[in-house]
Amino acid sequence: MFLGNLESSRDWGYAPEYVEAMWQILQQDAPDDFVIATGETHTVREFLQEAFQYAGLDWQKYVQEDPGYLRPSEVDYLIGDPSKARKKFGWTPKTCFRDLVRIMVDADRNTLRRKLAGGKEAAGA
Repeated sequence: MFLGNLESSRDWGYAPEYVEAMWQILQQDAPDDFVIATGETHTVREFLQEAFQYAGLDWQKYVQEDPGYLRPSEVDYLIGDPSKARKKFGWTPKTCFRDLVRIMVDADRNTLRRKLAGGKEAAGA
């Protein structure tokens, strides 16, 4: 597998929690702008390390950095500030980075199991 900049930092968050935050925004008395984010950042490399470690693999055996995948206008560091949502309606992310990565790995494993079972739900999945 080839990837671009492994040192790009991102604010990785769990989509179902973001949808919950959107619903909470819609419940406010007046329209307003909010940033929904975790408030912490992790690199693509950290994501790889966590995902492959959880799967029991060495990511360096499977992933190579390829300049061909670098974005011309890459933003190296992205982090959001969810403090307004926390103050206004008490929203905070509940899923930590490590758990998010594991949820994603488990989802991919389950998809693979179903495909290998001919599209049927795999036993124990």
